[in-house]
Amino acid sequence: MPLVTYENTRPWAKAIKAAVLNKQMPPWFADPHVGEFRNAPNLTAEQISSLVAWADTGAAEGDAAAKPAAVQWTDGWRTQPDVVVSMPEPHKVEAKGDAEILEFMVPNPFTEDTWVSSIEVRPGDPSVVHHVIVQIPENTQQGFLTRAVPVNVLVAQAQQAFSGGGSYFDPIILSMERKTGKGAFMTMEAVYAPGTSPIDFGYRNSAKLIRGGKPIRIEVHYTPNGRETTDQTKIGFTLAKAPAERRFVIMAPEHLVDSSKSIPAGDANYETTGELTFTQDAELVWFMPHMHLRGKDMTYNLIYPDGRKQTVLNVKYNFNWQLGYELREPIQVTKGTRLVVVAHHDNSANNRMNPEPQNDVPWGELTSQEMMLPWFGVVVDGDAKPESIATYRPGDLNSPLSVSRIAK
Repeated sequence: MPLVTYENTRPWAKAIKAAVLNKQMPPWFADPHVGEFRNAPNLTAEQISSLVAWADTGAAEGDAAAKPAAVQWTDGWRTQPDVVVSMPEPHKVEAKGDAEILEFMVPNPFTEDTWVSSIEVRPGDPSVVHHVIVQIPENTQQGFLTRAVPVNVLVAQAQQAFSGGGSYFDPIILSMERKTGKGAFMTMEAVYAPGTSPIDFGYRNSAKLIRGGKPIRIEVHYTPNGRETTDQTKIGFTLAKAPAERRFVIMAPEHLVDSSKSIPAGDANYETTGELTFTQDAELVWFMPHMHLRGKDMTYNLIYPDGRKQTVLNVKYNFNWQLGYELREPIQVTKGTRLVVVAHHDNSANNRMNPEPQNDVPWGELTSQEMMLPWFGVVVDGDAKPESIATYRPGDLNSPLSVSRIAK
């Protein structure tokens, strides 16, 4: 419902009171005892008291002459982008059928390397967009503008590629020819999922570097919802005011679980772990846990070279609000520091999001399958190579780096 005017808002007064008292709104799922985040939308106790008192006393309008000016929306953008690129044409999403992951290669508006302070992904129809990933792959040709690859084709490519051994596969990376080994990272320029807000790349003279001259890859995961529609996703870039000395890099480890082991039916607390090691000094600044309908919680932990342990994020997961968490102050990590991630999935009937609690759930790209993707962002020197910031290995259910061990 819109909450733009008093007339819009007044009928919802009691619901607003309940939502702010039980902390359902504004949506925020980080443990308040772990870390401080500059993008937290938390209301103060005074603000909550004001809303409650307003609802309890009849939700009056107040002095109409003192109300603020109407918000001026900029064509639906939350940022004010300086440069916008788009899928070349609307893509038709059928009312029914299988989900599909499509990739669209669009010309890069930047002929030279360019620093940007934020990137906003704006789906044309968010109701059918599961996620959007924006990348600039190294191995592409400028003349190759559009390619649509159904998810079943990507999975078949991945299975064929790894048929000689190894159970870990990532069709997204394979389709881009970005994969260089099981310990390699996929990096992203931007990501969108339901509830995601644009990231502010500014941390003490940092920004994101967009490589010029190479096509931009827009990957869109579509999920039919019973209504035929079209989508034409756009990407908005806000330019940095000056060249930055330090570079914001989004890291996307994709192989932290053993994909040969499904989540058992009825398991309400299925645990997975994975870890990576920083191979150079960096500043940890941003997190975005990503799972699917059985996702329950995710915890990011640092283990420093001297053995000191620190939990830096602990979140309850909500598929409908897949938030990014921007640290108020960067965390310094030195070479050799390990980032250990622990996640839980609820495949029981108690999970109201679970469509099939009677079935085991495999790992995969589809919403009906599961993921455990602990995306995170770091700030490094401007000349650092993203692929060399860290290495990682898949976790194991019997790993000693479980929640209980880290807590100790």
